[in-house]
Amino acid sequence: MKLTIERGALLKSLAHIQSVVERRNTIPILANVLFDAKDGRLRLTATDMDLAVVDQVPVELGQEGSTTVAAHTLFDIVRKLAEGAQVEIDTAAEGQLSLRSGRSSLKLATLASEDFPVMDAGDLPHTFTLGAESLRVLIDRTRFAISTEETRYYLNGIYLHAAEDGDSPVLRAVATDGHRLARMDVALPDGAAAMPGVIVPRKTVNEVRKLVEDTDSDVAVSLSDTKIRFAVDDTVVTSKLIDGTFPDYGRVIPVGNDKVLEVDCKPFADAVDLVSTISTEKSRAIKLSLGSNSLVLSATSPDAGSATEELEVAYGDGPIEIGFNSRYLLDITAQITGDSAQFILADAASPTVVRDSADSSALYVLMPMRV
Repeated sequence: MKLTIERGALLKSLAHIQSVVERRNTIPILANVLFDAKDGRLRLTATDMDLAVVDQVPVELGQEGSTTVAAHTLFDIVRKLAEGAQVEIDTAAEGQLSLRSGRSSLKLATLASEDFPVMDAGDLPHTFTLGAESLRVLIDRTRFAISTEETRYYLNGIYLHAAEDGDSPVLRAVATDGHRLARMDVALPDGAAAMPGVIVPRKTVNEVRKLVEDTDSDVAVSLSDTKIRFAVDDTVVTSKLIDGTFPDYGRVIPVGNDKVLEVDCKPFADAVDLVSTISTEKSRAIKLSLGSNSLVLSATSPDAGSATEELEVAYGDGPIEIGFNSRYLLDITAQITGDSAQFILADAASPTVVRDSADSSALYVLMPMRV
């Protein structure tokens, strides 16, 4: 294999794929990226056996061929090369990849490409196209609520499925960790109506989000009951799905809450952040005391002291005191796109619904705490 590629193009491709590779690998070849050069293109593949990312980039090809080389080492090297430099790569020596750029010359150990595992996507019968912006919104508004508790593995991802919002068919993303729930809808794309409900793993969600960061291209989504594939521009992400049953989240969303509090997001988030500094527990619990058009946020700690802040709000129902995890409150308010958020409450012991006043397609549920 012999080729020449511009440093920026190689770096961009490696950035797409190298984060899939785990830092610690018991199987040496899984620490490598597969290079496959033919037809004027370099195809780069990385996998952890549950997730595979393939990226293609045009190159000046001298000789076709394939090899595998340490992904993180190569990424670090290319990152440190001069901007705009040309990078020459060849595998003339057995078991070695030579890399030259300007006056720099490096040799890296390789492993045989024949030993690199191929992740078979199988048959993916459900296919639809989703705008990059829609996919960004689905991920950004929900992934903060993905559970990190490995024993409840079925909560370690985003539940993606076709649903109804009133009379409108929607593609819905839901994530929950048992303490808070995030739900986001976008218009249902053509071809998605018959898709099964699937749980997309956290790592895949993060890789796909990076993929759509700087593109306005449409994303081709294909899936079965066990696998999902996202294709955008020259990059394809294929992943296994979480084999489990997502809980009936509809039962968690309260429908009888009748007390409505409307807050300006920025002052509210700033007040939560300030008052929670006093709270020393991990949860950073704070108390919200509601009266007529008034909200007092407070926290006390036997070690640090106490803090209160009062805000003017829109609230016309009876007095109520309720406690929340301040970090969860800040996570949710960070997703609000408008200037204000609505908290729809029942009492101090019941779940609270949070809505974006400017966007009815997003909904959040927050469990209260004793304070």
